[in-house]
Amino acid sequence: MSETPLPGTGDAGRPDFDEMTRDIAEVPAVEVIVTVAVNLMSAAAVKLGLAPQEGEGDKYKDLDEARKLVTALAGLLDASATEISSFHAAPLRDGLKSLQLAFREASTVPDEPGQGPGEKYTGPVYG
Repeated sequence: MSETPLPGTGDAGRPDFDEMTRDIAEVPAVEVIVTVAVNLMSAAAVKLGLAPQEGEGDKYKDLDEARKLVTALAGLLDASATEISSFHAAPLRDGLKSLQLAFREASTVPDEPGQGPGEKYTGPVYG
């Protein structure tokens, strides 16, 4: 009995790049941008120790990694805000600000206002 390959794979389970290219070509740019932003937000939340399981947060906490992710998110939102409309941008900006505040609270030595992760794109965040 032959197995059906997974979508996006060709013979022997190897990636079918032509099919993958066609799939991504059908996705609107706004959806790609929002998906990347949500992935950055999720990863930053985990690195900030905000894991959903009680008591698991500190297991994954890494403020250096969180800073990078929050800054990347801020840069993405700054660059794409006019392209994705306020309908999509507003909740992402709210999430970004929440992450920036969580970073400030998690830091033992908080950054000066305007020096925190992503604040060069968003302006100072006060908490």
